[in-house]
Amino acid sequence: MTAAIRLLRGLAYAFLPAEVVLLTCLVAGARIPPYALAAAEATGLVLLSVSGAVFLGLRRRGLSARQALGVLVPGPMLRLMGHELRLMASLAPWVARRRTGVRPGDQAFPHARDQAALMYGFAFVCLVETVGMSYLLADLPVAHAVVLVLDVYTVLFVLGLHAASVTRPHVLASDALRLRQAAHVDLRIPLDRIAAVRHELLFTHEKREGELDLAVGSQTSLTIELTEPVDAPRLLGAPRPVRTVRCHADDARAFVRALDQALTRARTAPSPSPGPPG
Repeated sequence: MTAAIRLLRGLAYAFLPAEVVLLTCLVAGARIPPYALAAAEATGLVLLSVSGAVFLGLRRRGLSARQALGVLVPGPMLRLMGHELRLMASLAPWVARRRTGVRPGDQAFPHARDQAALMYGFAFVCLVETVGMSYLLADLPVAHAVVLVLDVYTVLFVLGLHAASVTRPHVLASDALRLRQAAHVDLRIPLDRIAAVRHELLFTHEKREGELDLAVGSQTSLTIELTEPVDAPRLLGAPRPVRTVRCHADDARAFVRALDQALTRARTAPSPSPGPPG
């Protein structure tokens, strides 16, 4: 089974670039022999069929759907696909004005206000580009269809980035602080690991080992020092231990006050009484 999965992955790695080249030729107006198109489609169907059969075989061996998918698809690709899906899934709660990951009793602190103008402006530029390209490619139906799909997806992607930030505020719970940025950062910090927090407005950030900057609109307004590192995995899953985290909130001073109060309560809470001697 392992050898079959490796062979399947190798064929998929070879097939995907070939599909991109074929699509590029079609968009450019090159004449593709019908047998080449048929061969490409047949290869794609065979790969999908074999992948489905292997997936079902892994499921019969007792693996969950997520585990079976993890065996078939490389981890970095799965993380990228998950990121894209989370962005698109953020559009619905954004329109409905709902937040995700905020439980009753938690305090939420939004952080997307200072990037809204930039994101809306970028989405408007992409929309204008979509209309312009549709006009220019009106006489090339294949190119027009492909570019239109890509342009519409780009507009949704930009809106999804902003929607993910709006619907995923920072969350302060009774035992932990959850810092988030769009759909790619979700860092949970236990309160007992926070050494100090301060309001600190910064507009420039140098990349340093052990530091994480969650800038919004190129600025951060809070600096959090930790007693020991926490892991903030990168987008593709690589570990990244950090001891200093900088982030931004729409009302940074209220965030600092609430966090200071939570830290005070956590540090002054009575320790559980020991049980009776055995």
